[in-house]
Amino acid sequence: MPAPTYIISKVADPIFAVVIGLGAAASRINREQKEKGKTTEETIQDGLRRLGFAQNKA
Repeated sequence: MPAPTYIISKVADPIFAVVIGLGAAASRINREQKEKGKTTEETIQDGLRRLGFAQNKA
């Protein structure tokens, strides 16, 4: 039985896949928000607010 083939390594391949998936999702969200007229900064702040990491503006 031949050994499994990995792109990077047995451990790094799944990590690489998650990073690529998150990057693709972020790009799509940003593109869709720009079509609605929001800036990248507004999109980031909205995402942080939804995750509970929003900073209070004084």
